[in-house]
Amino acid sequence: MITIRRSDVRGHVNHGWLDTYHAFSFASYHDPAHMGFGVLRVINEDRIAPSTGFPTHGHENMEIISYVVEGALSHKDSMGNESTIRPGEVQRMSAGTGVRHSEYNHEKNTATHLLQIWFLPSVEGIAPSYEQKSFDSDFAQGNFVLVASESGRDGSVTMHQDVDMYVVKSNVAGEKHYAIRRDRNIWVQVIRGEVEMEGELLQAGDGAAITQVLHLDLKWKANTEFLLFDLP
Repeated sequence: MITIRRSDVRGHVNHGWLDTYHAFSFASYHDPAHMGFGVLRVINEDRIAPSTGFPTHGHENMEIISYVVEGALSHKDSMGNESTIRPGEVQRMSAGTGVRHSEYNHEKNTATHLLQIWFLPSVEGIAPSYEQKSFDSDFAQGNFVLVASESGRDGSVTMHQDVDMYVVKSNVAGEKHYAIRRDRNIWVQVIRGEVEMEGELLQAGDGAAITQVLHLDLKWKANTEFLLFDLP
């Protein structure tokens, strides 16, 4: 079964410095029918205005992935990490027992467009940790790229949850037959371009929950970027 969540039905808040869309309930946006999808708790699509950002704030017991689409995001945390995340890179932060961090767009003329994704961890109370990797050369091939997994296989960042997160960032049209393991569910989130699957067309901002199927045929047009989450 495929359930589409169209871009225009997501929660939307424009704070001026932050223009954000929520696939699931978050902060002031609350919808009891959309509290997450299994262990996938948050998909926020954020646009941060130049010279602004999130001041220092705290998280705990959450696996957080930051994926920058355009611009740059400066990160500083209580573990001593300071970095800048750019397109082609993936950041994973395990909040565990607690971490504080800030995120800023220090560019003077360019907004930062990113997706921030949260997963419930498989175990709570772990020591916080941080990881950041570039997949730019892999993305350039236009294929499915595993960027996060529980085992850290194939060079992906390592999460404390049984999730496989894939990225397709392709300048050319492509297709994929994706086999789904029994008792697994899929979420697809389109960032730009168009993705067709099983007769449904997804466009920028659209998401889809796929349950109770064992395979998924996807086709995408040129200049398409999307995420696929394989979830327990």
